[in-house]
Amino acid sequence: MSKYVGAVDQGTTSSRFMIFDHSGGVVAVDQMEHTQIYPQAGWVEHDPMEVWARVQDVIKGGLEKAGIGAEDLAAIGVTNQRETTVVWNPKTGQPYYNAIVWQDTRTDKICNELAKEGGQDRFRAKVGLPLATYFSGPKVRWILDNVPGVREAAGRCEAVFGNMDTWVIWNLTGGPNGGAHVTDVTNASRTLLMNLHTLDWDDEILGIMDIPRRMLPAIRPSSDPELYGYALGKVPVCGDLGDQQAALVGQTCFGAGEAKNTYGTGCFMLLNTGPLAVPSKHGLLTTVAYKLGSAPAVYALEGSIAITGALVQWLRDNLDFFDFSQHVEDYARQVPDSGGIYFVPAFSGLFAPYWQADARGAIVGLTRFINKGHICRAALEATAYQTREVLDAMEQDSGVQLTALKVDGGMVHNTLLMQFQADILGVPVVRPVVAETTALGAAYAAGLAVGYWSNLDDLRRNWQVDRTWQPAMDDATRAALYRGWKKAVGRAMHWLDE
Repeated sequence: MSKYVGAVDQGTTSSRFMIFDHSGGVVAVDQMEHTQIYPQAGWVEHDPMEVWARVQDVIKGGLEKAGIGAEDLAAIGVTNQRETTVVWNPKTGQPYYNAIVWQDTRTDKICNELAKEGGQDRFRAKVGLPLATYFSGPKVRWILDNVPGVREAAGRCEAVFGNMDTWVIWNLTGGPNGGAHVTDVTNASRTLLMNLHTLDWDDEILGIMDIPRRMLPAIRPSSDPELYGYALGKVPVCGDLGDQQAALVGQTCFGAGEAKNTYGTGCFMLLNTGPLAVPSKHGLLTTVAYKLGSAPAVYALEGSIAITGALVQWLRDNLDFFDFSQHVEDYARQVPDSGGIYFVPAFSGLFAPYWQADARGAIVGLTRFINKGHICRAALEATAYQTREVLDAMEQDSGVQLTALKVDGGMVHNTLLMQFQADILGVPVVRPVVAETTALGAAYAAGLAVGYWSNLDDLRRNWQVDRTWQPAMDDATRAALYRGWKKAVGRAMHWLDE
């Protein structure tokens, strides 16, 4: 048997290739950023060709760092920034337009038009999602309506759609020369186009959105023993999970009631609800957690927060507060608290539990006393407050009170943030040894498909605690701080007139 499993992690700001051994340990990692394109306010794009070039670079770099060849890989899994939308010509491999990123808000008019009949929850019973700019379907519609020649090309079967997983897998498995045009159930569940109960594209919704079915990829299991195709010669590509579902798998949250929170560009908490698609009454999303081979799909409730790590990047890139993102903690530690200010990072509106596209960012409570350290601390605290809002909604929807929160992603190495997170939640926060569980989950999905790992118990045995933060804040302080946050959110709401 080959010694290792590889995972492509195509994220919002960078692409990585990680190589894991049987114990889930990291053998090698290579990572490269790609350009963030902002054509106008509210628009966010990536160049799909640049992203694919970076993916190729990091695969090569990862293999070189590990000192191995492709023949040493048992399989490759893919995980990706979900909802980011690409439409391309399958005959040439050329995109018709830049990828429209999940944070992009240009489809607000399309969503509002669709919501005139049936409201924001018009399709929720079928798809588990509100009508929002976040999801892929309206982005596809925008490209069809606004990029010259694309709708006509779709009629000739010369325009196909995919989230970034589909784009990467298609290229990995041959591109114009027979590449597999596939996605998995988790990514399909983020389009507003897949019926959660049939796990197939919904013809009624496609008709309403005016999106040709022939553009859409085949929906496959997240871990597929039948394989999507081969990369690098003879390496099976057989695992595919949206990044947040991949982190759930990487955290081995395989039991109903188990939850994780991933701290990246945005923040995403998922609660495994087992074989039941639980409808949310408190602003959460109902989504597919994973589907392993022929086993039934497992579902999750998700709380999606648009801006967390991206706020730190904004302080770095737009305001030149520091040169490297990790320095935000150094400045935040220069002050004992946020000085009474709150930073509501509604740069793309507010996601869960509000779903208010007309909100915008705000810093409230400013006085002459406030300095750079206070703003850095308030930026970190904003992540923790938003997570608290999602956890509250999750407990209301599920009836399950969490006793601990498993965390992963780049920001979990910020110890100040993790302690404040435990304090404001009032429950322990637990970081595993392998904190980059998104790539690990994709590796697990691929490895299970080819028998590299035998079953879920193999994966559970790999999970190990690195550090736990215990809450140290008294109840009165916690309640007062959270009341202030809720007041600040109210100030950011309904900022736009249209």
